[in-house]
Amino acid sequence: MSHTDHPFKSPVWLDPYDPQAGFPSPENALDDPAGLLAIGGGLSTKRLLNAYRNGIFPWYEEGQPVLWWSPDPRAVIYTDKVKISRSLKKTLRNKPFKVTFDQDFKGVITACAESREKSFGTWITTQMHDAYITLHKEAFAHSVEVWDQDNKLVGGLYGVLLNRVFSGESMFSRERDMSKVALVYLAEWLNARQIRIIDCQIPNPHLTSLGAELIPRKKFLEFLSP
Repeated sequence: MSHTDHPFKSPVWLDPYDPQAGFPSPENALDDPAGLLAIGGGLSTKRLLNAYRNGIFPWYEEGQPVLWWSPDPRAVIYTDKVKISRSLKKTLRNKPFKVTFDQDFKGVITACAESREKSFGTWITTQMHDAYITLHKEAFAHSVEVWDQDNKLVGGLYGVLLNRVFSGESMFSRERDMSKVALVYLAEWLNARQIRIIDCQIPNPHLTSLGAELIPRKKFLEFLSP
């Protein structure tokens, strides 16, 4: 039976007491809302890693159950195709900053949550915050930090590196271009290690300006193969 023979698809409810339970195939994700695949289950390390290995990620707001997504098409940035504007080239050339990796993961994820709260609410709930700090402690989640000349954190990003794909989760800037600087340095670091894909999950104008493009979910899942 073909994928189109299932007009009444519905998301699967996950057992919160069974973190090793498998996810449904991404092909079963809904068309509306686009990419919704499963609900519930919690954010244990085992469940999160199982999700990322299968091209699935959590995205929800405070007060909602955990929502799991696998959109088609998928937004990605190829690490050797990052777009660097003329103004960003100038910023990179002048280097009024210092870039580090995995030096302040908690500071980065906290700043990412704060930047969303100032605009339209945050999907980085307390549960998400704590779960990704645990992933970082277990060496699956990583951060890039950008510091100014006074050693203050002015930009950065974080995500999950698994099966040679870096799944970017969020980024922030407290000064112009600093999240873009973090991404450029991340792409160079990944490309040097022959990791070709930054998963952006869902496109937005900021990511598109940096080179994000849409690819079929099937092609994206091929990059996740061990």
